[in-house]
Amino acid sequence: MKKNIIFYLTAITMVATMSGCQKKIDEAFANPNASVRVPIETLLPGIIGNFVGSSAAAGSAYGTANDGLYVGRYVQYWATNSAGNQYDQMGGATGASDILGSVWAMHYFGMGENLNKMVKWGIEEEKWDYVGVGYAIRAWSWLTLTNMHGEVIMREAFRPEQLVFKYDTQKDVYDTVRAIARMAISYLERTDGKVSQSNLAKGDAFFYNGDVNKWKKFVYTVMARSFNHLSNKADYKADSVIKYALLGINSNADNASAKFANTGITGTSNFYGPYRNNVGALRQTEYIANLMNGLGTRFTGAVDPRAWYMLRENTSNTIRGIKLNKGASGLVANDQPQGFWGQTFGTASAPVSDAACRYIFKNGSPFPIITASENKFILAEAYLRKGDVNSALTAYKDGISLNFDMLVNDYAAGVPAARLITPAMTTTYLTNPAVVPSASNLSLSHIMLQKYIALYGFGMLETWVDMRRFHYTDLDEKAGGQVYADLVMPSGIDLFINNGGKQTYRARPRYNSEYLYNVAELERLGALALDYHTKEQWFSQK
Repeated sequence: MKKNIIFYLTAITMVATMSGCQKKIDEAFANPNASVRVPIETLLPGIIGNFVGSSAAAGSAYGTANDGLYVGRYVQYWATNSAGNQYDQMGGATGASDILGSVWAMHYFGMGENLNKMVKWGIEEEKWDYVGVGYAIRAWSWLTLTNMHGEVIMREAFRPEQLVFKYDTQKDVYDTVRAIARMAISYLERTDGKVSQSNLAKGDAFFYNGDVNKWKKFVYTVMARSFNHLSNKADYKADSVIKYALLGINSNADNASAKFANTGITGTSNFYGPYRNNVGALRQTEYIANLMNGLGTRFTGAVDPRAWYMLRENTSNTIRGIKLNKGASGLVANDQPQGFWGQTFGTASAPVSDAACRYIFKNGSPFPIITASENKFILAEAYLRKGDVNSALTAYKDGISLNFDMLVNDYAAGVPAARLITPAMTTTYLTNPAVVPSASNLSLSHIMLQKYIALYGFGMLETWVDMRRFHYTDLDEKAGGQVYADLVMPSGIDLFINNGGKQTYRARPRYNSEYLYNVAELERLGALALDYHTKEQWFSQK
């Protein structure tokens, strides 16, 4: 018995000694896979960085801007300066490529568990403003994700114990977006606990600087978007669109824009600036150029002074663009537009300095996520569909005017002095009946084309939603011709072979997230088919 007691005491001593050693070892060498609690103020900057394009050891280029390089071709913002690019041809990702998977990675990984922890810890710490911001971002992210991919993993998302996951319908995701948005508002309205503008600004320095009222307007505009997207549905609710748009972003002071410290390193620079070197081979298309140079059929003769802010001139000092998948073909040398950094048509390399760059193509330029101008065009469309043409015209003019003001105030750098917008230029454009018709003659085509211009360069994901709502080439009986007047979609040899003669309506799920292990679920969705990217999404179906 004595020996047993000695044995037990010795064992207890050994365990205690080992526990003490283990504690010291754990303190000295933290397990990188263990859950580590950090101040939520340090989580939010990285989460916000994913709005555009993150840069971190865990993954680079997660966000809207990287996918936007390719979606921008789908909506004819830009095309490659040489022929034969599959995305100019409306192709989807193929093989083991992760192209068009950056929004997926943004949602599930870049924001992902960091956002979940910020919300969870924010609740525990009574930092209701951080919780509200977290839910606001999650609502935006779910909506952006489903509009890219259609059916996505929602109910089973963020379950580390699972290896395979079931997908949810887009309708369910839309319902969830609205539920999360309402939760965001409820938390953003709280003033108790440890709510503090100055403390929120620590994590929110490069977006809204801790202003919860601006975050609420952001959420309301996300709600307005979600109702606006369903314009093809029998139960489309114009009044819901109007309600939330009126509560949303209606002043440029409230624009949701990601900002950059621009300290000379990749992670602090605009994704489209020369330092990041992502848009060197892209050139503006004929479509956007003709909308702004007066050669298009909807705004015939109306020369848009905004062109010199957003687009690039050629050696003839005119605004021209290229056709998708054609490169320089069909353009004389003097009509070939410069690159977005001011380089010659055939030059893809980035300049050392961004002094000649303009608009969102400078290293430190803010990158808009949602603007007051967009929100006004959402309002104009809803009013027009409701039959309130006078309110529609007012919102329409406001949308154009706000975009002019945003360019003048935020993006004048690099614009030739003679091309800087003056109040007289703005007035001339807004009083041109080709641009602003009478209320009775205002059409969906007017609204969607001016919205297209106002979103140019940064809003390609939302423009893609709009174009798919109108199936690219739907007609506008009131205006005559297509809603997107003059838009010519790729066909024949200019349409990617896998499309089977159809246009693109979705991006497939991210390859390295899904096609390596979640194959059975992808097969159920039909996502293994070569033309899956042409399958129309629920939001645009009638």
